[in-house]
Amino acid sequence: MQPPEPDRRFSIAPMMDHTTRDYRYFARGLSRHALLYTEMVTTGALIHGDAARFLAYSDREHPLALQLGGSDPQALAQCAAMAEAWGYDEVNLNVGCPSDRVQNNQIGACLMANPELVAAGVEAMQRHCRIPVTVKHRIGINGNDSWEELVHFVARVAEAGCRTFIVHARIAILEGLSPKENREVPPLRYDWVHALKRQFPDLEIIINGGFDTIGACREQLEHVDGVMVGRAAYHSPWLLADVDPLIYGTPAPVQSRDAALDAFLPYVQQRLAAGVPLKTMTRHIMNLFHGCHGGRRFRRYLSENAHKPDAGIEVLQDAMGQVSDNGALL
Repeated sequence: MQPPEPDRRFSIAPMMDHTTRDYRYFARGLSRHALLYTEMVTTGALIHGDAARFLAYSDREHPLALQLGGSDPQALAQCAAMAEAWGYDEVNLNVGCPSDRVQNNQIGACLMANPELVAAGVEAMQRHCRIPVTVKHRIGINGNDSWEELVHFVARVAEAGCRTFIVHARIAILEGLSPKENREVPPLRYDWVHALKRQFPDLEIIINGGFDTIGACREQLEHVDGVMVGRAAYHSPWLLADVDPLIYGTPAPVQSRDAALDAFLPYVQQRLAAGVPLKTMTRHIMNLFHGCHGGRRFRRYLSENAHKPDAGIEVLQDAMGQVSDNGALL
């Protein structure tokens, strides 16, 4: 019996070097319901590399989706089967990353110019797994950025069986802009994503791009089926404490930043015992106390001490002691 499909009303975007298993474990302590995504993993890394290194996670992270980067249907199918075997709740195809490195390997946003290839990949993935296969894409790329081309892309991939489209509401400019600039320079077109939902009412349309409060996310649910948040969820992690109350109507798992960190400590201890350096985990929580009394001291203490070779759990505990007034706001 298959588990229920994830509730995608709120999700945290896949972000390279950010949405690691350590970050995801911490984020799950702030929201029971948010759908979490891995970093993008290329099909080549899974097929020819150390698959366990990329696929391992803690059971607490569910609901959890694996994002794949690739374009060869056979390789995508093989990796989708691996995702299901490892217990992921969804497998997602990246058709949005604009970096030169992935373009050279026919990965990411450049695939928007080839909806037939994306459709072939989706069909192959679905033949080899029973979990949902979803696609994350832009509203276009330079040279293929008309409304008609966007509609054609979604229609063709939907015809191949994809029911969920996560749409970054910007075009990607494939030459001349860095990935960071591609998240900031092209204008946001939320109206296009809203129009996609009207055009395809039977598809699940998730909007992504530029949201930095949960209140703004909730407003979007009047127009689309869900909202995906990226950098704001990483750089201001405490905003995730509003997800369950404001999006799902359930209590937050923790009521304070201190409680969130206390709940993280046993996991940190376990990972330290497995040989994972403390800095690998603490880099994800630097901004937990942003705007609080002692928040800067907390950040500074971790920056100066977590990287030391012998850094243990006591460094994190001492950092917590730098925060005054139980994390009260300034």
